[in-house]
Amino acid sequence: MGGNRGTMKYSLCNNWEFTEIWSDAFCTGAPVQCQAVRLPHTCRELPLHYADPADYEMVCGYRRTLTLPDAPRLFLRFDGAAHQAAVYLNGQLVGEHLGGYTAFALEITNFVHRDAENLLAVRLDTREDPALPPFGFVIDYLTYGGLYREVWLETTAATRVTDLFVHTPTLTEAAVSVTTEAPEKAAVLRVSLCAPDGAALVGQQLPAAAKAECTLTLPDAKPWDTDHPNLYTCRAELLDAAGQVLDCRETTFGFRTAEFKADGFYLNGKKTFLRGLNRHQSYPYIGYAAPESLQRNDARILKNELHCNAVRTSHYPQSQHFLDECDKLGLLVFTELPGWQHIGDAAWKDRACEILREMILQNRSHPSIILWGVRINESVDDDEFYKRTNKIAHELDPSRATSGVRYLEKSHLLEDVYAYNDFSHNGMNAGAKRKKDVTPDMGKALLISECNGHMYPTKPFDDAPHRQEHALRHARVLNAAYADGEHAGCFGWCMFDYATHKDFGSGDRICYHGVLDSFRNPKLAAAVYASQGGGKPILTVSSTMDIGDSPAGQLGTVYVFTNAERVDLYKNDVFVTTLHKSGWTALPHPPLAVDDTIGELLETQERFDKAKADTLRDCLLAAGKYGLAGLPLRYKFRLAWCMVRYKMSFDDGVKLYGKYVGNWGGAATRWRFDAKNGDTVVKSVTLCPSRKLHLEVTPSAHALREGDTYDMAAVRVRILDENGSPAAYAQLPLQFAASGAAALVGPSIATAEGGMGGTYIRTIGQTGTASLTVAAPQCEPVTVTFSVTGKENTAWN
Repeated sequence: MGGNRGTMKYSLCNNWEFTEIWSDAFCTGAPVQCQAVRLPHTCRELPLHYADPADYEMVCGYRRTLTLPDAPRLFLRFDGAAHQAAVYLNGQLVGEHLGGYTAFALEITNFVHRDAENLLAVRLDTREDPALPPFGFVIDYLTYGGLYREVWLETTAATRVTDLFVHTPTLTEAAVSVTTEAPEKAAVLRVSLCAPDGAALVGQQLPAAAKAECTLTLPDAKPWDTDHPNLYTCRAELLDAAGQVLDCRETTFGFRTAEFKADGFYLNGKKTFLRGLNRHQSYPYIGYAAPESLQRNDARILKNELHCNAVRTSHYPQSQHFLDECDKLGLLVFTELPGWQHIGDAAWKDRACEILREMILQNRSHPSIILWGVRINESVDDDEFYKRTNKIAHELDPSRATSGVRYLEKSHLLEDVYAYNDFSHNGMNAGAKRKKDVTPDMGKALLISECNGHMYPTKPFDDAPHRQEHALRHARVLNAAYADGEHAGCFGWCMFDYATHKDFGSGDRICYHGVLDSFRNPKLAAAVYASQGGGKPILTVSSTMDIGDSPAGQLGTVYVFTNAERVDLYKNDVFVTTLHKSGWTALPHPPLAVDDTIGELLETQERFDKAKADTLRDCLLAAGKYGLAGLPLRYKFRLAWCMVRYKMSFDDGVKLYGKYVGNWGGAATRWRFDAKNGDTVVKSVTLCPSRKLHLEVTPSAHALREGDTYDMAAVRVRILDENGSPAAYAQLPLQFAASGAAALVGPSIATAEGGMGGTYIRTIGQTGTASLTVAAPQCEPVTVTFSVTGKENTAWN
């Protein structure tokens, strides 16, 4: 894309050649067997299951030609090169970068041929080198490889703005720090705050200097928060004596304050509980190599579908596109330096500190970021090392708190916030540990950085009781963190299932820890998070109400997750009862228990008086819970008394049990759950034995854009019954066929898991229309169409 006046930024994502085997001849233009690729690119696409990390570990090469524009200074910027990059121009080494999760820039001004074609080549080592963070021991995620983010050419004047940092000490003040090169060639530095439309609102002129600072006040500034993410732009311009712009740099920011106190987190002075999930940046088949549209879509899923207000970027810095969308949506971010348990030698630590500097310098103007993670995830104490990392963070960004994720209780707290992976809940005990038992400093905030996850892995096709318990464990931990008033927030592990190394996950090397599957389809646990937010009505029932899905045919207690004021239950369209909260104390919208499926039916359908109905209902529900043979003695006595008192026979009792508890022998039982606000039904769910299936195909976008690089749509697929409920046991083959101006990414046939699956569509350099047809047995095929438009070419060649 184009820059502003003095600086221009051009995409270099198209027209690359790729080889899996690097050779010195490759960087000199020698004919080598290659394939044409576009960025973002993964060095090897992998299967969904049983992926072998050895398949993406290689020393590979990328190259393309450049005819360069006329500009005083030229820079290459790589947003993500996993994991060790050496950059060559015309056969000469320009520079190297170690670390796959932060961006880097290299000046090529003195390496280029101004009036001739130039050859750019990148030697990329994607292997897991123990000398480089996050490597050195085992890692619970795949690290993939490739030029998996964008590459840019930046052209500037001889004098330029190299860094622009904005933070807001108050809701009306913007503290601006500007760094420049060759400021003596400029006369003035002009700093302006601008509205979203670009109009300058307030500004100040300063003498041009290598570093300049000022504070600009905007009395009527609109604050940035999770509900109103108002964004502004700060512009720094170097001007010559005639007032002409020599160079310009802009960054977006928001007026917001973020403070962690002993009792929690405060956004703009308002106590705000951080309700979030951990996110990896991986995708099926393509690993890390997802373009802007998919990065932004993950942020939208977290905020708009899961109703989270926060996300942790486990366990490394993530895409600028993802962070930009968090800024736009009001999604709070806890981001951290790369690592997983292992701390290496002195050189390893030096590199970790350098990556930390890069992470902070590249991200510190994002209003969404509220916390820097300056420890290696789940590492032991290393005071000397972590004093360094804390100092780096506070010097580069005095406006934000630091933290570091640990599994240790009472470890050395050098940071501002104690982030603790609380995996203590086992389904039977308290949802979270008390603050006094975890942190050594009660005067600082406590944050649950992970919970659940490996404690209760759950596949989409696990049975209903397992899926329900998975959801309830998330609800219990959240409830406990809300309830005690001592936790600043809770980040569940994790957003979606992901591929991992052999030491973790299931036998297929998938960690089934997500509340979504790998394709971002919701498991039941997703409803726990989605139901905590307002707006779109949420109503999800934890069971299909089929007794054969439960041990001994006993449904037990079923739960409903909703953000509605109440839920009414109907059986065959006859009112049963209004569901109750069942002991939850703190969640904004607690699960509702379905532990009484008889309710008023004995009165309305059998015409029993209230006393008789109450006694029989208690006995019948107990029989449903314990079974007739296991009925506790007290219920046997009550049932016997009832039969004598009301002159009922044993057969009468059996018939009532079959009709109201067993629900067998007659027409199929139809259960309806109506979510209501007041007397208005805002959403309804009907559950009954299914006879017909259909496909639900949901693309992340219908409009795709060809331009600086390809575009993609993620396509989620679910198999539903005729009432729109997920068919969790429809393990059917899904067939995908693409045509037109886009191509399929991944296999053309895949198995629906838990009745869910997905695929991806990628543009292919053409404009027009594209279509994707999804088919499965027992379902009518579904065809989705896409429009593919072009973008004006802003490149110079």
